[in-house]
Amino acid sequence: MLISSHLSSYKQAILSLPKDSMLTREEPLVEDFLMERHGSLEMYYAPHNEYVHPLTRVVIIGLTPGFTQMRIAIQEARAGLEARLSNEEVCRLAKEAASFAGTMRIHLIDMLNALDLHRYLNLPSCEALFGERRALVHTTSLLRYPVFAQKKNYNGTHPNLADNPFLKKVALGFVQEELEYMREALIIPLGKGVEGVLRLLVREGKLDAEQILWGFPHPSGANGHRLRQFAYYQDEMTHRIKALFS
Repeated sequence: MLISSHLSSYKQAILSLPKDSMLTREEPLVEDFLMERHGSLEMYYAPHNEYVHPLTRVVIIGLTPGFTQMRIAIQEARAGLEARLSNEEVCRLAKEAASFAGTMRIHLIDMLNALDLHRYLNLPSCEALFGERRALVHTTSLLRYPVFAQKKNYNGTHPNLADNPFLKKVALGFVQEELEYMREALIIPLGKGVEGVLRLLVREGKLDAEQILWGFPHPSGANGHRLRQFAYYQDEMTHRIKALFS
């Protein structure tokens, strides 16, 4: 189901992009896709986080889509629009193609398997969460749409999300819109920046701390501390998953 309806406003912009080649960075980062600008921060449209599987059992929350996810989502959406699919179907297919795409998805699956999550979901591997059992997982971002700082992927620190009024307001607003889909699910925040916002919601009584897999590292290959952080929290995370699904 759709949780927002921006696709209709961006259909023509999507269809106007080149379709027979991989999009360059300059092609979608234009005014036609710009949603908001605050100083050096710019938020652009991408369709994949507008779709949610309502019966999800696992929610994975990243910081914000990067350019690679944005590009894949828009290219997939273009194909869906040309095929005259419904808005819901277009956004669903964009999500399935773009969510944590590339090596990040491989690292994410490896860590989830190491925590035995697949066993509690009766799956041969957590790879199925990005394939035939996609309905079990809702992937999303604190900042639902791609945010760039000085045209580079926003990393949560420059500026610090918690200290920036625009980013904090947007993040809290988006997460609270999706809370109803998180009530019974295991919530996996990717990285400390995402954890910080979820801890605020826990303090406000809007989330249950026992649902959240604290300590899970961001799966990006650029995160040089990923393996060490995972090893440090692995036992704690494994026990939390067991307790939640038992």
